[in-house]
Amino acid sequence: MSQIMREPVCLISSDAAGQLCVMKEAKSILDEITQPVVVVSVVGLYRTGKSYLMNRLAGQQTGFALGSTIQSKTKGIWMWCIEHPCRDGQTLVLLDTEGLGDIEKGDEKHDTWIFCLAVLLSSTLVYNSLGVIDNTALEKLHYVTELTENIRVKAQVGSDDDSSTELMRVFPSFIWTVRDFTLELERDGQSITADEYLEGALVLKPGSSPKTENFNLPRRCLRNFFATRKCFVFPRPAGDRELKRLEKLTEAELEPEFLKQAQEFCSFVFSSAKPKAVTGGRTLTGNVLGSLADVYVEAIRSGKVPCLENAVEALTQIQNKQAVDQALQIYREQVCMSVCFPLDPLELSDIHKEAEKKAIDAFISISFNDCEQKAQMELMRQIQNEYEDLCAQNKDHCLLVCKEILKHVFTSLDEDLNGGFFMHPGGYLEYRDKLQSLTRQYRVKTHNKLMSEEVLNEYMKEQEKFERSILLADQSLSKAEKKEEERRLQNEALQQQQRALEKMNQLQEQMLRDQERTYSEHLNETLQRMDKEMNRSKEDNERVLEAKLKEQEALLKQGFQERADQMNKEIKSLRDEMKKDEESKPSTLQKVVDTAGMAASLFLPGIIPKAIGLGVSFLSRFLK
Repeated sequence: MSQIMREPVCLISSDAAGQLCVMKEAKSILDEITQPVVVVSVVGLYRTGKSYLMNRLAGQQTGFALGSTIQSKTKGIWMWCIEHPCRDGQTLVLLDTEGLGDIEKGDEKHDTWIFCLAVLLSSTLVYNSLGVIDNTALEKLHYVTELTENIRVKAQVGSDDDSSTELMRVFPSFIWTVRDFTLELERDGQSITADEYLEGALVLKPGSSPKTENFNLPRRCLRNFFATRKCFVFPRPAGDRELKRLEKLTEAELEPEFLKQAQEFCSFVFSSAKPKAVTGGRTLTGNVLGSLADVYVEAIRSGKVPCLENAVEALTQIQNKQAVDQALQIYREQVCMSVCFPLDPLELSDIHKEAEKKAIDAFISISFNDCEQKAQMELMRQIQNEYEDLCAQNKDHCLLVCKEILKHVFTSLDEDLNGGFFMHPGGYLEYRDKLQSLTRQYRVKTHNKLMSEEVLNEYMKEQEKFERSILLADQSLSKAEKKEEERRLQNEALQQQQRALEKMNQLQEQMLRDQERTYSEHLNETLQRMDKEMNRSKEDNERVLEAKLKEQEALLKQGFQERADQMNKEIKSLRDEMKKDEESKPSTLQKVVDTAGMAASLFLPGIIPKAIGLGVSFLSRFLK
């Protein structure tokens, strides 16, 4: 497996004052990752073998520090980014967290924040423990009961939106890995799966006494917060003596059953773990994940509760400004590498097209939550300004080149005119023949050059006074011939003006085609991204709905009628919301088209009539 990083680095640590902080090296690594990231975090009590599991996921024997003493080896949160072993175009980000409950730290709040950050940053959360899943093990997982106190979905305090439905949408899938498991997976004499073992351990007790409530609380939290739950049980990997050098053991030296479970665990994570997303189905890339870590850690440092809504808003501002700046820089760099004035308008158009495509790709990979397309519209405006400036520069360069060629070609004619060479009988026909001959030479030399006819037209206008003087002075021509020649001169002047106009019209038409393509590409990219986000949001809702239906069924079986009725209300509310989202999809996408059309009217005024038809055409693709 090809690796992005050769070894893990610390993502979140503590500064001299004991405050959490995001490490610059790790942040800079994430900033370079523009692919969607699948983030797998491992949490659990210290000295339970968390790091070994992460190394297995990385396909390595060593990497995350294992340690062989009773002291916690990992401090803070460490990160290892590797290419996803099963999916092209995605990066697997492994986060190994500091062991919880280390008595040497004596800082319970620090452990709580480490746990919360693992939940907030990951798309799959692995909880690692030793022995069995019993009441003691669940009591040690008290951090899960504190999630609602330390994480908020909505910015408004006391909002009903901080419900289990909202939390389920944004919380990761949950895997409980039980190490050194020695029991038989049986219940009432029947074999059960590891998943059934976990769900059996989460069954609630009837009653409302304080003791019962304490028993049920961690179980209820796991059932209500994590829509997807999975369990793996691992026997001891080797004997006591070998355990001290676990990272050096070959697969042949490991217990076969442990190796089998480890392989199944890795395969499950690789195949099922989804890219990290936040509310609205907005998938995170590496650079957005780095900014998200910054936002959450800053909230904790300032004494606030991390809030997903505030985080999304902050990310929107951070990422979209960066997206516009970087995309525009890429456009400029691409143009600078390719442009050498003067250019044929089609060549410049192709350079603009290629540079704009790369700029849009960069923008899409960096931008985040640009629902109203403000950032994309700003990018469209700035790129259009850049292109218009390039066209103006090209026009000026072409003008200078054509003038230089014209001067070189017509020098002999100008010298003859200044010397009065044609002021004799028959001189007019000589003048006319030389003018036509030099005009043909000029057109050959300026073939397909922008502004060639415009420059020639200006020169011909200047020649009119000489032509008429020579014509009037030529005694070899009759009055009728002179009159006929004047008509011909007028027609030629009109034809020359028409040629110049046609040339400029071609330029305008090319600009219009470029504007149309710009509009189409921006609109298509926006609609594609929003369609993906809507589909991911729909998947998340379906996942939550399925979890709530299962929970309702379990509550009814266990006799919790009141809780089942409450769950039914949540299910109905979720279904209504899903139906509303589906019905509003056409109007939401139509709003995107309208906004893009409005931007076109401001930045690309030439394509307004076509923009309407293009918008309808693009919209129809996403509503089939």
